[in-house]
Amino acid sequence: MKDNMDNKQNNPKMNMPKFNMNWIYGMVIVALLLMWFSGGGQKSSVQTETSYSQFKAMVMKGYASKIVVNKEKNTLLMYVKPEHIRDVFGKGVQQTGKDPAVTVEFGSVDQVEEFINQARDLKKFSGDYSYENQKDNELFTILLQLLPFIFFIAIWIYFMRRMSGGAGGSGAGGVFNVGKSKAKMYEKGGEISVTFKDVAGQAGAKQEVQEIVDFLKNPKKYTELGGKIPKGALLVGPPGTGKTLLAKAVAGEAGVPFFSMSGSDFVEMFVGVGASRVRDLFRQAKEKSPCIIFIDEIDAVGRARSKNPAMGGNDERENTLNALLTEMDGFGTNSGVIILAATNRADMLDSALLRAGRFDRQIHVDLPDLNERKAVFKVHLRPVKTDDTVDIDFLARQTPGFSGADIANVCNEAALIAARHNSHAVGKQDFLDAVDRIIGGLEKKTKIMTDKEKETIAIHEAGHATVSWFTEHANPLVKVSIVPRGRALGAAWYLPEERAITTKEEMLDEMCATLGGRAAEELFTGHISTGAMNDLERVTKSAYGMIAYAGMSDKLPNVCFYNNSEYNFQRPYSETTAKVMDDEVLKMINGQYERAKQILTEHKEGHASLARLLMEREVIFAEDVEKIFGKRPWASRAEELLEAQQRAEAEAMAEHRAKELEAQGKTLGEPATDTQGDAGETDAQNPGEGANDGATAEKEDKNEIK
Repeated sequence: MKDNMDNKQNNPKMNMPKFNMNWIYGMVIVALLLMWFSGGGQKSSVQTETSYSQFKAMVMKGYASKIVVNKEKNTLLMYVKPEHIRDVFGKGVQQTGKDPAVTVEFGSVDQVEEFINQARDLKKFSGDYSYENQKDNELFTILLQLLPFIFFIAIWIYFMRRMSGGAGGSGAGGVFNVGKSKAKMYEKGGEISVTFKDVAGQAGAKQEVQEIVDFLKNPKKYTELGGKIPKGALLVGPPGTGKTLLAKAVAGEAGVPFFSMSGSDFVEMFVGVGASRVRDLFRQAKEKSPCIIFIDEIDAVGRARSKNPAMGGNDERENTLNALLTEMDGFGTNSGVIILAATNRADMLDSALLRAGRFDRQIHVDLPDLNERKAVFKVHLRPVKTDDTVDIDFLARQTPGFSGADIANVCNEAALIAARHNSHAVGKQDFLDAVDRIIGGLEKKTKIMTDKEKETIAIHEAGHATVSWFTEHANPLVKVSIVPRGRALGAAWYLPEERAITTKEEMLDEMCATLGGRAAEELFTGHISTGAMNDLERVTKSAYGMIAYAGMSDKLPNVCFYNNSEYNFQRPYSETTAKVMDDEVLKMINGQYERAKQILTEHKEGHASLARLLMEREVIFAEDVEKIFGKRPWASRAEELLEAQQRAEAEAMAEHRAKELEAQGKTLGEPATDTQGDAGETDAQNPGEGANDGATAEKEDKNEIK
């Protein structure tokens, strides 16, 4: 009964706008046609045709004000000066219009240009000379004039049809569909074929996400013990680490309906649309439960609410967030609905959104470490045809700080470089070039530099290499180049240490190595240049971070002035403290600068040899630096970790082998015991040999890194 009454009430509202809109369409079209045919009371300018000889005569008489040449039609327009209109057309300005022109056909553009230059030399023509390439100017002009009217009419018809319900759809049509959810639903066996096998690394994140999937598949396993299904999980991490990929893997593995939506899909120009879409999304999810809702980039709607709503100027976003909070953990029940969300700005999210009961878990998806990068490389190298020179371990060491997306980009770029060189397979050098291309930019071998500029750049880069070689905690050197890349004129490539914590001494050594280029310029050229601007910027940021955030200053120890408030425009320290901070920064930077100059003075012969070698070869590697300065006295952190890993693998292999031999001895009985003893002696030698092999391989890897 109620449905019938609703239909009776809705039918008049649906039909009336259709009738009225048709009348409006007719009135708009009639008005536009009247405007078009009336032409606004303006008369168009007159255009007449003439010969090329008459055109030359008119130009030499000084009649021309402007000449426009059309290369496509081999015609030109000569616009006549107002004082000579009657001489050319025999009519006044009122009859010809403001800009009358003469149309002339010509044979060659070069002849016209030559004639115009002669006229300019004789001071017979001083106007503009330009080109146009319109093939059919009249038709184009008509279409150009009609296009705005057609566009506005189309937009008008589109919106009116939407408002009148002409778009169809279920339920209320037209404008009421704006509040419907835009989430895409994926079911088992659908479009998404990504599984957990396609997600390399991120073992902890995968385990927690797999737990959620397992709960949906086997809920009794957990509910029998009194456990409750988690309401939601928030994937947090830097861009490119695989948050969305994890969500796709969940969709592929879950076997339950999966709703995917972006945070920006809730935002609309109409008031109340965001909250309406949130409610509609959860309504659909409840109908399909158990299911998973995935909201990508949730910071678009989940940003922290301000104490003064008027300050932000967007109350609509807060209404959307309030609706989301209510649906996730309000009086209503959402049994069987799990919310996954991803963001790289977790610090911007509202605290009410992050509490237990809404997002019960925060799953951190961090940048991959060395072993995880190996696994990521294995995944992305599956479709790539590689040769025997490609070493995944070496590539993983060469890409510290790279995200999963960056590694995918490296593999793709290496394949493109190999194809560019007409190679049949992607080699090790292609991958190294790809890493250099992504980090430093494209090589600019055509950039012209004088010998003096080249020498200055070589001295600068050799300064970086020398100082980093003789500072214990500086990043290990890989290669030095004076080939321009991107905006950089030269570069020293290092293998950044992936430290869990960083000490003050390590940061000071890095600062000293960064200042080595400027110090070398001052010592060995007698002047300083703008080439060290990037170095100075990095050093200054590092120094302020050490003093203001890490409390590594003598005068400001154990103090952190970090402030994460979005709308706090005042510094969390006084002017006196700011002055002390500036003094400490200058003291720290200048101290490391003097230290860099001292190191360069002690090793000036080696620095000069390194600079000369750079001038000759443009690119040198760590092996060349080792020949000049000798072996670096300190081993890098990566080398220490690899050495420890190789020792652990050798010990595990030896232990496993010993257990196998022991099991064989027990199976064969007494006669085999002697054999076991002999075999044990042999095995006692094998681990040693394996360890030596491991050490040899490690040494080769060391040489390879350097």
